[in-house]
Amino acid sequence: MDKKRGSFGGSIGFVLAAAGSAVGLGNIWRFPYLAAKDGGGLFLVIYLVLAVTFGFALLTTEVAIGRKTKQSPLMAYRVLSPKWKPLGKIACAIPMIILPYYCVIGGWVMKYMIAYITGGGAAAATDGYFGSFISGTAEPIVYTVVFLVITCGIVYLGVNKGIELSSKILMPLMILLVVGISLFSLTLEHTDSDGVTRTGLQGFWVLVVPDFEYVTLQKFLITLMDSMGQLFYSLSVAMGIMISYGSYVSDKDNLVKDINKIEVFDTVVAFLAGVMIIPAVYVFMGREGMTASGPGLMFISIPKVFDSMGAAGSVVGGVFFIMAFFAALTSSVSILEAVVSSFIDRFGISRRRSTVYEGMIALLFAVLVCLGYNHLYFEFPLPNGVKAQVLDLMDYISNNLLMPVVSIGTCILVGWIVKPKTVIDEVTRNGEYFSRRGLYVVMVKFVAPAMLVVLLLKSVGVI
Repeated sequence: MDKKRGSFGGSIGFVLAAAGSAVGLGNIWRFPYLAAKDGGGLFLVIYLVLAVTFGFALLTTEVAIGRKTKQSPLMAYRVLSPKWKPLGKIACAIPMIILPYYCVIGGWVMKYMIAYITGGGAAAATDGYFGSFISGTAEPIVYTVVFLVITCGIVYLGVNKGIELSSKILMPLMILLVVGISLFSLTLEHTDSDGVTRTGLQGFWVLVVPDFEYVTLQKFLITLMDSMGQLFYSLSVAMGIMISYGSYVSDKDNLVKDINKIEVFDTVVAFLAGVMIIPAVYVFMGREGMTASGPGLMFISIPKVFDSMGAAGSVVGGVFFIMAFFAALTSSVSILEAVVSSFIDRFGISRRRSTVYEGMIALLFAVLVCLGYNHLYFEFPLPNGVKAQVLDLMDYISNNLLMPVVSIGTCILVGWIVKPKTVIDEVTRNGEYFSRRGLYVVMVKFVAPAMLVVLLLKSVGVI
């Protein structure tokens, strides 16, 4: 293998790095909201079924493509079939679009983490705190730059000393924090001004017990689409990340076991994110408090929950935002690596130069994202009903348009052009038993592309 590219030192390093990529802010601020909105246990069951079918097919395909070609997303598709190299360009463009605004959000997380660590948790829970922060000029840019520099520093150090080592440190710590906060959330109890007492365990049942109001065809289909959309983005597929990480995996590693571990990691952490957030929000805000998602949930609703806990809230808030910082960092590292590896393979430059070049590009656009909340503020109506600023527009283009296109193209390429046997042979190259072989073929040829087309049509407002 080219020394410029590097490789993972072992299976554990790959699994933790890939899981770190998959376990990002989307698990924390979107999964709990969807679970609460879509009938609790019903959403969880559908999500789990999709994880071992739809998600498994996409994840297996990208990791196998990476290891087989030993190339980045930009180059891997042209190695499989020269006529499909435009798909590689789109796959490389996606992380380039995502990285700037993800680092901006990472900067927001860092701001709140520092606020809680330094005793400013009460201030962070006040009305207008978040809006005042992001509408400022200098402070959001400073936090963004710091977060981007940390991300670049890890990737700059290489696959072994940077990505793998940081994943081995950050992922176990993050899991411990997630489990700790989840257990604490279940112990909460609060009596509101009307004399109604709610407990964390009651909130837990809201998460796991199916709401039979949703057992209708229309509402079932809504839950199905929400589950598929969450899983699609949660697993870090269609961003070139898993192809890039797969290219660093040894030919001797058991891909079947590695992919299974990544599936379990992502699903467990997503569920624990629900256990962390839904019981706590339910205890202090009731069911009506569980209607927020995204930045509104993390930076407005959750700080108010911590503030309602009294003295313990500052400590729990600090732990929560440290955990969120780890989640954001491991994901941003993987996003940057997808681009850096593409630059290395395409232009033959060193990792260090590639990291610096992409870091400078990301910084330029990240500053534009920050300014989108003040000097460059605008509202652009999107087909999904959102009035977009710069960040929302970049997110919509990358996540709602380009990512489904890349995954649909990947399914067509593997399912019908180079054939599923290409991936199956790679996965079983060392004689591994591939128990879901038949399921994989059906999913990659028929089911996954059809579901992705529906997801794309929903994203553009056609359905």
